[in-house]
Amino acid sequence: MSILIETPRLLLRPFTDGDAEAVYAYASHPEVGPPAGWKPHADVAESLEVIHTIFQPSNALAMVLKDSGRLVGSAGFVDRHEPGLGLPSEEIGYSLARDLWGQGLTTEAVGAIIRYTFTEMDYTALWAEYYEDNLRSRRVMEKCGMTYRFSRKETIPQGTEERMGHYLAITRQEWLNLQKKWAEEAG
Repeated sequence: MSILIETPRLLLRPFTDGDAEAVYAYASHPEVGPPAGWKPHADVAESLEVIHTIFQPSNALAMVLKDSGRLVGSAGFVDRHEPGLGLPSEEIGYSLARDLWGQGLTTEAVGAIIRYTFTEMDYTALWAEYYEDNLRSRRVMEKCGMTYRFSRKETIPQGTEERMGHYLAITRQEWLNLQKKWAEEAG
């Protein structure tokens, strides 16, 4: 599947092999991956492997700044279904270059992906997980209309460390209700 989504500041597009250096540039920063449970990338070869084994199979999208063409992060689907939600659903995952935190770019990207999946695809729900200390990630989810569903202790994806994972989700109907509410408030 080839998804292309445009927002006011971003172009969300599929990853290519040519993106490995740009992925390494943001994913090697020591503050980017650990809050989400993955270690900083050691080299460009590792970033290329992530593109091949994680981003491309799961339809994660490259977050590219429209004004400069700089690839600054990823946002999109993670190849992991969560039966605990009791809904046909997909997980949304995301990461952003450290120097761009606090500008609303991730919220813009995730909001656009939610809109796309509920208007162009057949998903009935989307969910995301954050670990207990990753409050920035939780805030992105909340700003996009996701609400708390459950928590559980689990081993992080790359390692043996256990953390408390908190799951938030949004159904298509919840999203439609929010769109109506936000339109009424704006108008």
